[in-house]
Amino acid sequence: MNSYEARQAARKARLESRAERLRAEAQAKLDAGKQMFSVIPFGQPILVGHHSERADRNYRNRAHNKLGAGYAALKAAEAVERQADAVGSGGISSDDPDATAKLRQQLAKAEAFQARMVAGNAVVRRHKADHAAGIVALTKIGFSADQAAKLFTPDFAGRLGFPSYATTNNAANIRRLKTRIAALETAAQRTTQERTHLGVRIVENAEENRLQLFFPGKPSEPVRRELKSFGFRWSPLAGAWQRQLSNGAAWAAECVLKKLEAA
Repeated sequence: MNSYEARQAARKARLESRAERLRAEAQAKLDAGKQMFSVIPFGQPILVGHHSERADRNYRNRAHNKLGAGYAALKAAEAVERQADAVGSGGISSDDPDATAKLRQQLAKAEAFQARMVAGNAVVRRHKADHAAGIVALTKIGFSADQAAKLFTPDFAGRLGFPSYATTNNAANIRRLKTRIAALETAAQRTTQERTHLGVRIVENAEENRLQLFFPGKPSEPVRRELKSFGFRWSPLAGAWQRQLSNGAAWAAECVLKKLEAA
């Protein structure tokens, strides 16, 4: 497990722990609300005009509030659980120091699959008139008997072999992977650069893969809104507003600074 994967695992553990606490809090409040209602006789109405009316209404409101708070905490727990489940499911992050190697593995699999589909379709085309011979030919190049038989079974549109959309989509994925690998290799050559504009220190932090904006003090509310609209988030650890380092991040920083100039 590399440093990025360790951080992801720690984040997932923190979210799971938080969800457990929220579930426990929700259950305690729900139990308290139910207990409060349990002492009210079933079907017992509020006695309007009776000396007990005010106290009864207050009691029932407190019970309702307990239940409401419990359901709210339960909803919050479910949201945090979804966040925990999503950790690590968003594909390969550029922050992962092993991202290039992992992408190369994906590329190798995609290219192998593309070659397999092309070879399979070539056999299917040659043996359209003799499916039995085609199935034998496919098994000779590595397809199982079931896989070979399936390629000679017409799909809903009457097509044999791998459909054209499968090869087209996989080819597009190969191009995407190659483009991303090239971008990561270029990014690996970056060095940290720093400049100051309007009192804001702008750091292209190659080591952290972040473009960071260090303000001399806390930015005003309009500036904070502007930063957030351009994808910057406050990092207490770095003491900076930052986003992942990219050409888009550099453009976003320029947009924020232009807004500052105009203010």
